Amino acid sequence: MSESETSKTTTHRSNIPEFSVGDLANALKRTIEENYGRVRVRGELSRISIAGSGHMYSSLKDDQALIDAVCWKGQLGKLSVKPEEGLEVICTGRLTTYPKSSKYQLIIESMELAGEGALLKMLEERKKKLAAEGLFAPERKRPLPFLPQTIGVVTSPTGAVIRDILHRLADRFPRHVLVWPVLVQGDGAAEQIIAAIKGFNTLSHKPDILIIARGGGSLEDLMAFNEESVVRAIAASTIPVISAVGHETDTTLADFAADLRAPTPTGAAEMAVPVRANLIAQILEDQKRLHSGITRQMNEHRSKIETLNARLGDPARMLENHTQRLDHLSDKLTGIFQHYLSAKKQNLIESAARLRTPRQQLNERTQMLERWSEQLTTASAKITEKPAQKIEHFSKMLEAYSYKNVLKRGFSVVRDHHGNTLTNPDTIKEGEILDIEFHNEKHLQAAAKTNRSKTKTPASSPKSGTRQTSLFD
Repeated sequence: MSESETSKTTTHRSNIPEFSVGDLANALKRTIEENYGRVRVRGELSRISIAGSGHMYSSLKDDQALIDAVCWKGQLGKLSVKPEEGLEVICTGRLTTYPKSSKYQLIIESMELAGEGALLKMLEERKKKLAAEGLFAPERKRPLPFLPQTIGVVTSPTGAVIRDILHRLADRFPRHVLVWPVLVQGDGAAEQIIAAIKGFNTLSHKPDILIIARGGGSLEDLMAFNEESVVRAIAASTIPVISAVGHETDTTLADFAADLRAPTPTGAAEMAVPVRANLIAQILEDQKRLHSGITRQMNEHRSKIETLNARLGDPARMLENHTQRLDHLSDKLTGIFQHYLSAKKQNLIESAARLRTPRQQLNERTQMLERWSEQLTTASAKITEKPAQKIEHFSKMLEAYSYKNVLKRGFSVVRDHHGNTLTNPDTIKEGEILDIEFHNEKHLQAAAKTNRSKTKTPASSPKSGTRQTSLFD
């Protein structure tokens, strides 16, 4: 390439603006945020994860594309819909980019379900999940008390629901009512309902029944009673629960978890208590029937007693024979007892005659002991005579074979410093201390010396001179 062409190329390139990577990424970020500052995106939630910081990271997808989405911790708790995997929603927020990975993402500010069909699908899946855990099982539902003393009501304090419940209870059977005011729809409603259920269960004087109620509304209005946390709180309640949410055609997951479902709040009040007037009428009717039955039974028993009395006769005549028989048996028993005592007395006299005095018995035992003592003395002398002779014989033999007799004839015993007897002079080491025992237990200790060479050396030699000999030479 010629120098002129190179110069033209360099000049052409210098007209293009030059960006750093960071500058370009930030420019794109500003462009996207300025043009898409507020958007609504419909899609299916996927890859939901909650970071340790509390922020939610997920994606929105449809059959054509996928976009990353972020919901910050402060906004996540305010969402009207709890994010779940596979849920179709409409998210409102702003579009931005994440320069570190060259991705664009949606910052979610609000979330709503994409149509009633998606909501029903979510509720059906949640119902299957909770049913599989046994929260709706019939065997775990508890019977209601016949006449509760205190009734707890969880509902809005300003609506017509609480007035209908109180009015119906007053008509049927007035009871003590505790109202725990809560929101029944919107943000925070589920949390307040859970707090009310747990609060009633922790009271020192718990209500006998809980009524959870609200009026009718759309599916979205009743969503607080479909929350999984509310259903679990109802199932965990130790107080029997009546669910009265919406109208008769409305059904929520709270109805399945409750011990009893009422079609309306007024119906819940009717299920909670019986009709007092009917009870009074029933008691009066039962009292009348009981009085009539008792009177009839008394008349029947009186008639039976009179019949039996006529058949019984005079009791005094019936006792005459038994009195005479009793006197006869008494006389006979007295004779038998006297004969028994006489026989026992004779046996006692005979036994006493056969008894000997303690002194006689002691004399006999003393004589017997003396005879046994004489026999023992004779027998012990015979037993010890022969062993004594043997001991004397062995003593003489031991004296005859004792090495001390050998020492009397001029011999001695040589021992090493350990007290071991030495019999071989070759085992003695030069300078070893020896113990020599003579007659009458006299001992002499000496150092052993050996004659290494018996050859004489010249007088001029330093080693010549005195001949050393062994103690045994």
